[in-house]
Amino acid sequence: MWSFERGGRPAPCHVPQLLEVVGIGPDTAVALLIMVGGNPERLESEASFAAVCGVSPVERSSGRRQYRRLNRGGDRQANAALHRIVFTRLRVDPRTQDYYERRIKEGKTRREIVRCLKCYAAREVFHLLGQLKPGPRS
Repeated sequence: MWSFERGGRPAPCHVPQLLEVVGIGPDTAVALLIMVGGNPERLESEASFAAVCGVSPVERSSGRRQYRRLNRGGDRQANAALHRIVFTRLRVDPRTQDYYERRIKEGKTRREIVRCLKCYAAREVFHLLGQLKPGPRS
């Protein structure tokens, strides 16, 4: 079970490695910890974490055009947290800005680039949360 602060929210101070990542602040960390809950073992792979967050790609086609879109299911607060991470990184992180410019030159749309960045952010958060060990139950 996670350690909780007043108000029933997980305390982000118990997850220092999550707060060190560019784009993740206390509110974003709390939203992701709430989604994981007291049982992080249930999220056994990157794909299951992405599906729960609503950022797993779904194949779509319209006539001859085939493309992917984000899954509309999943936890909306976790999806919003990943959205905040991506747009914060687009504003302040040079690596993300370079990636965005490179993909624009390749002919990708802004929506496709944000979809890819959300998947990358979900993968990174999954590995950080996988390092966490729940505290003792009180």
